[in-house]
Amino acid sequence: MSTVALITGAASGIGAAVARRLSASGVACVLVDRDGEGVERVAEEVGGGWVVGDVSSEETSLRAVALADERYGRLDLVHLNAGTNGGIDMSAFDAQRYRTVMGVNVDAVVYGVAAALPLLKRSGGGSIVVTSSMAGLVGFGIDPIYSMSKHATVGLVRALMEPLTRDDVKISAVCPGFTDTPLVAPAKEMMIKLGLPLLTAEDVAAAVETAFHTESSGTVLVVQPGMEPTPYQHADLPHPAAG
Repeated sequence: MSTVALITGAASGIGAAVARRLSASGVACVLVDRDGEGVERVAEEVGGGWVVGDVSSEETSLRAVALADERYGRLDLVHLNAGTNGGIDMSAFDAQRYRTVMGVNVDAVVYGVAAALPLLKRSGGGSIVVTSSMAGLVGFGIDPIYSMSKHATVGLVRALMEPLTRDDVKISAVCPGFTDTPLVAPAKEMMIKLGLPLLTAEDVAAAVETAFHTESSGTVLVVQPGMEPTPYQHADLPHPAAG
């Protein structure tokens, strides 16, 4: 019986690289993206199914899981990867843009987990990986709303670790640094001039595959150029002295 994966933000960049990587190892894929032409192209390349839709809508996640069930009868791996930059100046706040960023970066992860869980449990368990960011571990002042949204996804992964384990579902996050994808394309030339190294989408896809198969739920993998993916160690909170 084939392993089945659902991948959001799969028309390009990290999501497309994960689809290609998993497909090459025999995993059947269901791909999701609002870019209909792009997601169809990648799905046809990997021989998978696809759903065109806005991931900030709960209905898109439900349709994607329904397609996995209808087409393959199971679901084993979920990569909640879709994301967008913030680009919000707090001194000239744009409420509509704020809701867009939170919808794609946070709501879509919540909807994705909620929609996938029943089929993952019915399939005997599985693994969920969320694409967060280094900006989800440190403050990224250039794009504070983006940074906040990525902190939220790391928090969700850590909070769901124990509840999901009861149903044999693991959840992890990958936190890459700057990655050469369409998301950073507008700033790529500047980054090169500043000598900032960029990850490739394939670098991050390899880390996602590692995260899928990690034995420990709640793992947060830091992905940086020239380094092996490294589990992030959160500091322990101090405990009051016994008295």
